[in-house]
Amino acid sequence: MIADSVVVITGASSGIGAALARLLGREGARLVLGARREPELSRVAGEIDPSGSRVVHLPTDVTDVRQAERLVATALERFGRIDVLVNNAGRGHMASIEDTNDVVLMNMFSVNVFSLWYTTRPVLRAMRKQGSGHIITMASIAGKVGFPFNSAYVAAKYAAVGFTHALRTELIGTNIHASVICPASVKTDWAKVTEGASMLSLFSEAGPVIKRIATERHATLPQMEGVIPPERVAEAIRECILHPVPEVFTHKGSREFAELAFHDREAAETLQAPVVEGEREVYRRLMHKSDTAS
Repeated sequence: MIADSVVVITGASSGIGAALARLLGREGARLVLGARREPELSRVAGEIDPSGSRVVHLPTDVTDVRQAERLVATALERFGRIDVLVNNAGRGHMASIEDTNDVVLMNMFSVNVFSLWYTTRPVLRAMRKQGSGHIITMASIAGKVGFPFNSAYVAAKYAAVGFTHALRTELIGTNIHASVICPASVKTDWAKVTEGASMLSLFSEAGPVIKRIATERHATLPQMEGVIPPERVAEAIRECILHPVPEVFTHKGSREFAELAFHDREAAETLQAPVVEGEREVYRRLMHKSDTAS
């Protein structure tokens, strides 16, 4: 049941996190929302429950262990239990491997990987005491298949998938579930606010180039659904809360492509080749513009 469940959501000020909060709020869940941007977070919380009786929001940077633990402690103090933790906070970057500096590398792992321990450790202690719970972690199709020009993000999301798999083994025989969500492209601000440069520019400018290369080579591109709204992902997470499964793929064709990459990496890369070459061409052009401007 969603009604009266206590759900903690990180990265809840926009995108998937906000969509999920609104969805679960409509169904009567008690919510504890965390995000760095307080004005946006406050607005989302106010939309769901103006009285504040069922929704608590707390400015939280999950890369700070003290702030992450405070979010969990606040949920327990206010509602006495935590039924679901959704590790949704995350961020990407745009850079080739040789252009990825140490600051970006650390940032990608701090927000996408290290934070998983900061929230999950205290939540697990509470869930073990109450004898139930569900920990849901937002990864990405990038945690299953390699993609160019955001290697630190890809590596971090592979780590998020591995984290969930390891967590599941530790929870065998308990009544605590762990699931990982692997969406592809979602219509959020994610691509606009990637570190280093905007992935949105890369994606939008590369589209026509990719189509040209594929047409010239008579090549087949990966058959995976395009951009979907965050509400679709929120619905998939809701279904996972009601019926826990190990992994959730939100886009049509994404599970099949991930399975192909797992069983035959070279075959998957052959399908990706026009995409990679198109993005490589645009990436070089964007970097040249950046170098010229500086």
